Amino acid sequence: MEIKDILAICDHTLLLQPSTWDEIKGICDDAMKYETASVCIPPCYVKKAAEYMGDKIPVCTVIGFPNGNMTTATKVFETKDAIANGAKEIDMVINIGALKAKDYDYLLNEIKEIKAACGNLILKVIIETCLLTDEEKIKMCEIVTEAKADFIKTSTGFSTAGATFADVELFAKYVGKDVKIKAAGGISSIADAEKFVELGASRLGTSRIVKIVKANEA
Repeated sequence: MEIKDILAICDHTLLLQPSTWDEIKGICDDAMKYETASVCIPPCYVKKAAEYMGDKIPVCTVIGFPNGNMTTATKVFETKDAIANGAKEIDMVINIGALKAKDYDYLLNEIKEIKAACGNLILKVIIETCLLTDEEKIKMCEIVTEAKADFIKTSTGFSTAGATFADVELFAKYVGKDVKIKAAGGISSIADAEKFVELGASRLGTSRIVKIVKANEA
């Protein structure tokens, strides 16, 4: 793949707790320069980023992040608030405890409610693969497909591990044909990015690819 093609599917991401507006503005500048798919940033900066970039790059934000165990009503409110502030893409975290308890109706209904709040905007469902068995990952492929979300996403990047090749390969086997795959967390090289795409990912959550490109230019 050409580097511009990899950049075009990257959600250029900064979600660390100490992140300042100046740092967020910096990744917005990078995203506009390198034409990434979006910037993925904390909800508190969505409005500023959307106003700063206009229609140049979509703003993505996170809901129920990073633990996922907020109430559904809270997540729906967060979603609506983010969209009102200018978010064009929503990355939500599932309730992992509900999955462990096999409360599949809860998970399905929550994703459906958040998708309804998104309307035609993109919804990505983070399932935190590092905490799940393969059986649970497969079940979430089925639930995300039934809920008609746009993407299934591997990881928050805030748990014990990030995306793995095996998980993306598993998603590609079990997710519905209308659901895309986002690999996120720990993608640290161009070669890794290319491998994730080869295995079925069509979006990458990472800050490192842009950093690598900038370092190479320097």
